[in-house]
Amino acid sequence: MPVINSIADRKDEIAAWRQELHRNAQTKYEEVYAGDLIAKKLEEWGIPHTRGFAKTGIVATIEGQKTDSGKAIALRADMDALDIQERTGLPYASCNEGKMHACGHDGHMASLLGATKYLNETKNFNGKVHLIFQPAEEGGSGADKMIEEGLFKKFPCNYVFGFHNWPTLPVGTINMRVGGIMASVDEFEIIVKGKGGHAAMPENTIDPIVIASQIVIALQTIVSRTVSPIDTAVVSVTNMNAGTGAFNVIPGSARLHGTVRTFSNDVRHKIKERMESIVGNISKAFDSTIEIDYIFQTEPTVNTADGIAIAAKAAALVVGEKNVDTNCLPTMGGEDFGAFLIEKPGAFVFIGQGVANDPHCHSSMGLHHPNYDFNDEILPIGSSYFAALAETYMPLET
Repeated sequence: MPVINSIADRKDEIAAWRQELHRNAQTKYEEVYAGDLIAKKLEEWGIPHTRGFAKTGIVATIEGQKTDSGKAIALRADMDALDIQERTGLPYASCNEGKMHACGHDGHMASLLGATKYLNETKNFNGKVHLIFQPAEEGGSGADKMIEEGLFKKFPCNYVFGFHNWPTLPVGTINMRVGGIMASVDEFEIIVKGKGGHAAMPENTIDPIVIASQIVIALQTIVSRTVSPIDTAVVSVTNMNAGTGAFNVIPGSARLHGTVRTFSNDVRHKIKERMESIVGNISKAFDSTIEIDYIFQTEPTVNTADGIAIAAKAAALVVGEKNVDTNCLPTMGGEDFGAFLIEKPGAFVFIGQGVANDPHCHSSMGLHHPNYDFNDEILPIGSSYFAALAETYMPLET
């Protein structure tokens, strides 16, 4: 299936790297084993690289046979695992208790390593390719940290590209879209401070549970009445805590915790303002004190039209034009690659890894599931896609 036969011939080698990375899963900013493995390969192949970006990240550069085009692209793979106890029972299951590559970042790294080896051997492009191995995608804002440390100043590029494996898409397909493809990820915490007392004498209390319940219901009007129907957003309260378990005591405080998702920075700021207004007015209505902490975590991942044009061309070379969807549905899941796309044009795509006739196999399990595993069959696709981006955007002959 992959257009680059020499990469397909190395599938077992790339899979061995992937399984070693899987076996030695480490979470955000602790990806030392992965960093050592990647650095060892880069040294073996004679590729200059810099370690220590965002603590455990690595950036390497390959120059093509020519560089007079003045072009450069960046290819990114995330490195971190999740705090999940693996249940796959696979021979290469994580040896680190409670740490697991349940989102396929092991496969992303291996795919980029496969492309790196090929590009370094062939150098069949006119320009430079920067290889970004990024830590702490899972809630650690590793992309932002690398940018803050001067990533694109030290390694300037015209475009940046990345991909994520997608279990609900069949092997041999690549999906993408212009505009928002993955949502922003924001977090909020609301503390309601009332006045506790005997449950039989509510008139002497300021009941935080009633107030918190009012807030939960009122927050649901934000999406339906503040956000335009043309846009889309999610406001979800995911935790509500109050009291110690006593049936006859009204507690003095309650806590709400949740997330906000959207594809627009304008919308996310509008939601924050509306949430603060709702909470403030309910606080006044019930004579309570309410604290709200709204945390902007991850930017929406918004693909540029020119980035998608390059990505679609490269993807078609790898899986065939009929297997490339350039107008796929977005997902409310989050991904910190969006921080890169604020700095540079580019594209983030989904590469299918699901097995149609076996929806219960490890490769078809949902991301972040303890029985999930990256599908080694798509490693040549991922590597070929990365390589094709360089050869497509920066061809030797024009």
